[in-house]
Amino acid sequence: MAKNSEPPVVSASEAGRAALAHLEELTSKTAQGVTSVEPTEDGWTVEIEVVEDRRIPSSADMLALYEVEIDMEGNLLAYRRTRRYGRGSSDIGGARAGT
Repeated sequence: MAKNSEPPVVSASEAGRAALAHLEELTSKTAQGVTSVEPTEDGWTVEIEVVEDRRIPSSADMLALYEVEIDMEGNLLAYRRTRRYGRGSSDIGGARAGT
């Protein structure tokens, strides 16, 4: 039986750092941090929280979650915004109204 997928060459922490760098370069947005890193057959899926719109006071900032796909070498495959919400919002995992 042939082996279809090999373990990723980059570690989870390296994938997170690579995803952050790619996303900040492409969007010019300030990343707050990595919220999840998950292995896939082709590499890694990394979720990153980003400040979309700074407001005064900062508790009114608009944030977003981006999903970034990284290959086994840390190269960007794809990215997409999955959610947008206010910093003070308590229900980012619920209904996706306004995304």
